[in-house]
Amino acid sequence: MTDPDDSKAPLLDHLIELRRRLLWVVATLLSGFFICLYFARPIFAVLVQPLLAAGQGKLIYTDIFEAFFVEVKVAFFAALMLAFPVFATQLWRFVAPGLYVKEKKAFLPFLLITPFFFGGGAAFAYYVAMPWALKFLLGFEGNIGGVTQEALPAIGNYLNFVTRFLFGFGVAFLSPVLLMILERANIVSLAQLTSSRRYAIVACAGVAAVLTPPDAVSMLLLLVPLYSLYEFAILAIRLTHWRAARAAPKSKDSEV
Repeated sequence: MTDPDDSKAPLLDHLIELRRRLLWVVATLLSGFFICLYFARPIFAVLVQPLLAAGQGKLIYTDIFEAFFVEVKVAFFAALMLAFPVFATQLWRFVAPGLYVKEKKAFLPFLLITPFFFGGGAAFAYYVAMPWALKFLLGFEGNIGGVTQEALPAIGNYLNFVTRFLFGFGVAFLSPVLLMILERANIVSLAQLTSSRRYAIVACAGVAAVLTPPDAVSMLLLLVPLYSLYEFAILAIRLTHWRAARAAPKSKDSEV
């Protein structure tokens, strides 16, 4: 078995190292926040495009401080998105010295593909899920018994809607990475994943209900791709097992 990297420093040294990594994270987040605060309006202009595409051209605010706090939230939201690679890098640099070389080779690819899966989920939410959900939710406008029913979404309410969609779909799209890590760590097996499909559907429905606004369309828009990603994870694990099985005879032949 390969020896782990040199990590015999006392607990105090580990705490100092953790503090240094956290300071890098906080400094990056604060720098990104102030930069994004300067561009808060252009960033929010991008976030309102799905609402505009759904036919709603007006946002209101009734609290005198609401518009200002929305720009602050937009800046913080954008800073989190931009600083995510730094978070992941600092986490890896803190954890990696305590891993075996084989473990590093196993987990590093998953760390590298995590931003792409998260970005894919956020892109799916922005270009597909949000426009469909908004068209459905805004479709209740009209005349009811002689009374006009009109949607006047508040600026803060809409920002909460957007962030729930983007973060919810981004985190949900990380499920294949999580499942592959659990299988690689021998916490779950391929047989368990394949035999638990009915439970996976229930779990996906629960996650979709928590991460999306309380309407059936939004829930289905997350439920379908989330379960599809579960099947994708099973397929990817099968592929890795198949490649490992093909490589095993070659390694034995080289030893002979």
